[in-house]
Amino acid sequence: MILQVALDFVDLERALRIGQEVVESVDWIEAGTPLIKACGMDAVRALKKQFPAKKIVADLKIADTGDIETEIAAKAGADIVTVLGTSDDQTIIHAVETAKNFGCRIMVDLLNVKDVESQARRAEELGADYVMVHTGIDQQMVGMDVFTDLRRVVGSVSIPVAVGGGLTLDNAARAIEDGGEILIVGGAITKAPDAAGVAKRFKKLIQNPKILAKAGEKKSQTIEEILAQVSTSNVSDAMHRKGEMHGLKPIFIEDKFYGKAFTVRAYPGDWSKTVQSIDSAEKGDVIVIDAHASRAALWGELATRSALLKGIAGLVIDGAVRDVEEIRKLRFPVFARYISPAAGEPKGMGEMCIPIKCGGIEVNPGDYILADQDGVVVIPEKRALEIAKRALYVKEKEDRVKKEIQDGRTLGRILELQKWEKV
Repeated sequence: MILQVALDFVDLERALRIGQEVVESVDWIEAGTPLIKACGMDAVRALKKQFPAKKIVADLKIADTGDIETEIAAKAGADIVTVLGTSDDQTIIHAVETAKNFGCRIMVDLLNVKDVESQARRAEELGADYVMVHTGIDQQMVGMDVFTDLRRVVGSVSIPVAVGGGLTLDNAARAIEDGGEILIVGGAITKAPDAAGVAKRFKKLIQNPKILAKAGEKKSQTIEEILAQVSTSNVSDAMHRKGEMHGLKPIFIEDKFYGKAFTVRAYPGDWSKTVQSIDSAEKGDVIVIDAHASRAALWGELATRSALLKGIAGLVIDGAVRDVEEIRKLRFPVFARYISPAAGEPKGMGEMCIPIKCGGIEVNPGDYILADQDGVVVIPEKRALEIAKRALYVKEKEDRVKKEIQDGRTLGRILELQKWEKV
């Protein structure tokens, strides 16, 4: 069994630093595709120089000119070079022949290959040394994993099978049981504040997978479980700075609140549908009201008490509320545009469970709402799991950066901001 760490960074100093942290536990060290694209073959040279006793993998994902790209990687110090399984046979053939001439090996990456069994066999026929069952980061965000294809590929070839993409301490034992011989681990190690400690645990697992396998694999996290861990800032980053409501302020918020949106369009000064929504919404929902930025209060103490009784997670209203002192005493989470002592009248107009706009953002029934001290974000229901996972990915990367700051490096140095200024 081989443990390979994937250094998918865009700056070489960070890659080398984390490589040094985990070197005692890993067998192979990978110059990830982002690192090679950012730093070229200098990344491979630097890794080989710093870790001469380790196998260095150049994750080029070659799609064409297999001979040229394999040669430059081998000359830079790569022991293994990756070629995409979606490439033409001639690309794989020339990569294999060049690898033999320059003393390295070829791993065919089956990322996005439709018939993995057939292509794995073809890669072996063409002379590949390894095949890799791989689920990309973008695919992981929508719930895909490597296990669907792993056993089929293992049963199709006689060469070693590598497995990578979303491996964690909770599921790596399964990868071993299914026949993976090379475990490729990226973020589970490199995003961890204690990267060395996590790498040691992976190594221990590889040495005795049955012990850890007995504990069982953790179930996939629900959207709500992920939202409990992340912030609105994490979600905003995951959505490329989209989804933020504007102009609403917290009336009361203790930590955060989240849930599915129960939408209301209330006519200015009419609180009828606002109150009715409390009865219609489900426990854990967030009531989201488009009050057309009206200054007449459509929510107060009595509505708050009713919402608490029903188990409503919180209120977001593009309009006014009143009885602020009571709302705060009752500790009910509320974001609103205005505070006003003047209430409206129950005139019976308005609609529920329809698309609305709140804080300048479209909200559909069933969209997810997350609110904290920084504001309110809307997560479209159709992409909720993907965005939640991306937000968690952002948080985990930030946790690693926090550790590096604690170790004495400034944020500017960690991110190499000057280097990445737009030309």
